[in-house]
Amino acid sequence: MFLTISTTGTPERPATDLGFLLHKHPDKAQTFSTSHGTAHVFYPEASAERCTAALLLEVDPVALVRRGKGKGRGGAPDAALAQYVNDRPYAASSLLSVAMTTVFKSALNGACRAMPDRALEPLPLRIEVPALPARGGAELVHKLFAPLGWTRVDAVAVPLDERFPEWGDSRYVGLVLEGELRLADALRQLYVLLPVLDDAKHYWVAPDEVDKLLRAGEGWLAGHPEQTLITSRYLSRRRGLTRQATERLELVRLAESDDLEVESVDNAVDETTDTEERPVPLAEQRRAAILEALRAAGASRVLDLGCGQGQLVQALLKDVRFTEIVGVDVSMRALTVAARRLKLDRMGERQAGRITLRQGALTYTDKRLKGYDAAVLSEVIEHLDLPRLPALEYAVFGSARPRTVLVTTPNVEYNVRWETLPAGHVRHGDHRFEWTREEFRDWAGQVAGRHGYAVEFAPVGPEDPEVGPPTQMAVFTKTPAQETTKEAKAA
Repeated sequence: MFLTISTTGTPERPATDLGFLLHKHPDKAQTFSTSHGTAHVFYPEASAERCTAALLLEVDPVALVRRGKGKGRGGAPDAALAQYVNDRPYAASSLLSVAMTTVFKSALNGACRAMPDRALEPLPLRIEVPALPARGGAELVHKLFAPLGWTRVDAVAVPLDERFPEWGDSRYVGLVLEGELRLADALRQLYVLLPVLDDAKHYWVAPDEVDKLLRAGEGWLAGHPEQTLITSRYLSRRRGLTRQATERLELVRLAESDDLEVESVDNAVDETTDTEERPVPLAEQRRAAILEALRAAGASRVLDLGCGQGQLVQALLKDVRFTEIVGVDVSMRALTVAARRLKLDRMGERQAGRITLRQGALTYTDKRLKGYDAAVLSEVIEHLDLPRLPALEYAVFGSARPRTVLVTTPNVEYNVRWETLPAGHVRHGDHRFEWTREEFRDWAGQVAGRHGYAVEFAPVGPEDPEVGPPTQMAVFTKTPAQETTKEAKAA
């Protein structure tokens, strides 16, 4: 990754003042260790008339994948070839933004003890990024930078291969920005907009990213015409964080328009004194019901079959009685998101030792899933074609045979209570079916009878007197006769 910052000057105000503002001496080549590689800062040219500072970031993609996979660390499960062979060492991205905060921290904050007045003044700047991923093309590059005071915004598409022009252009552009801006403002814009144009972040987006965005966007983001796109992409489209950032930016805009402090505008009632109750999302009610059933069953070693992005695994991890938690899903992408949600790469060894994320298809038997206290199939069966249900049934109840099995699935009768759901439609586009309470009880009763389980049913969510609850749950428990037969065979 490569970035250059150039400025011009006069004998009275030499361009080499850039070295003071960046806190990097033009006569030295310096090296810095960052969280994702090694950064080098050097000056290809340094004179009173013109000065250029270059930032070169060397990224090791293999080290990125391996990071956090040491003993007890449970790193990201995605070991696909694309994790090792990619554009991260070459194209500007969020990794370069992170390096900028390490190398140019004082300059980003606008601090310069040697020349405090110079740091507050606009400079004639030229910034070049030879390889910048631009999801949205040159047009989006112009939309993002042109409103920020740059007099020249050039985004030239990089061809896939100059020898084969018929292949067309790549998604990368060579970026050139020219204009008179404060150095701190220019660096903050790059810090935010590099990952926005890449439309990806190569690290976990935590809630504190909202504060980082607002700090870097101070003075320009609240009034930017592409604020919504910038905020959403910077926060990796996490709706909760995006909504939080948007609300805070709106407060900033209102305060600026009335020349007030943000604190005087944000005079909402303290939530701790608010007596209005907010409805608990159905997903939270479902997880609470599952946890209660697992505790009642005395389970400590639990399988989350079809764990998706790890919401239930995260809830199980908070209860110390669950000593071993295994999340299984066929989607490597979902498991990668789950690992990030759980922050496995930062987790302590003892905590990480309780969790295993494993790829697997639930319609195939897997001897690694035998011997567990309980298995959970939460909102899973409706994603299978009906002819494949017997295979899942045997894999879970016939082969793995945990002591307790919990199955939750939508109650199709309740769908008439969803105002936004058109008549005759299922709740999710991937649902192959949704059962009535009678259909679910019939299926569960047959499964229990075939495999030596008893089954009980419980509602999840508010129970409507006419159509029942939104979610229905079956609790399968292995019968004592089955346990005795198993022990006799083992003897």
